Amino acid sequence: MRSVRPLAHRTEEPLELQAKALDQLRYIRRTIEDAGSFTSVPGWGQVVIGLTALLAAWIAARQRTETAWLVTWLVESALALTISAWSMARKARAAGLPLFSGPARKFALSFSLPLAAGAVLTWVFQSRGIVAVLPGMWLLMFGTAVATGGAFSVSIVPVMGFCFMVLGAAAFLSPAAWGNLWMALGFGLVMIGFGLLIARRHGG
Repeated sequence: MRSVRPLAHRTEEPLELQAKALDQLRYIRRTIEDAGSFTSVPGWGQVVIGLTALLAAWIAARQRTETAWLVTWLVESALALTISAWSMARKARAAGLPLFSGPARKFALSFSLPLAAGAVLTWVFQSRGIVAVLPGMWLLMFGTAVATGGAFSVSIVPVMGFCFMVLGAAAFLSPAAWGNLWMALGFGLVMIGFGLLIARRHGG
């Protein structure tokens, strides 16, 4: 009798082809994700952050010591990061997009490094009693973070970053007493304005 082994061999070939096809599809999907843009920047989240920043500017302007002023803005920064992370995850989930895709990882790395540098400079300036320069430095470093991270996001995000950088430079050139005004303008009004644009053009 003839052997039936060739039939078994034929049934194995489609399985191998299917496995190779799935591997190719995964590779194509990763390539598309890595080449894409991070679109989960939260527009409405930015609006909320801008509103809390306006409140923080009002509270900070009424503090009598530099320490109380600094604590006010540090609390606001922690609140802003919390709102941003929550709204970003919510927007990505609503759109059915992976939050930790290739562009998202690149955005996070490019965004976080200038913020980390700003945190170190905050400690250095505060420890040496150079608190008056903090508004300009915060605006400049945050703008740098947004501009560099925005290279992996929609085109309006780097524009927002450049606006913050300009405000930071202007804050350095103005009297120290204007610090809260610049903070309210940047982290408040500019954040709200661009948040509304992002929400309108890019959903949420």
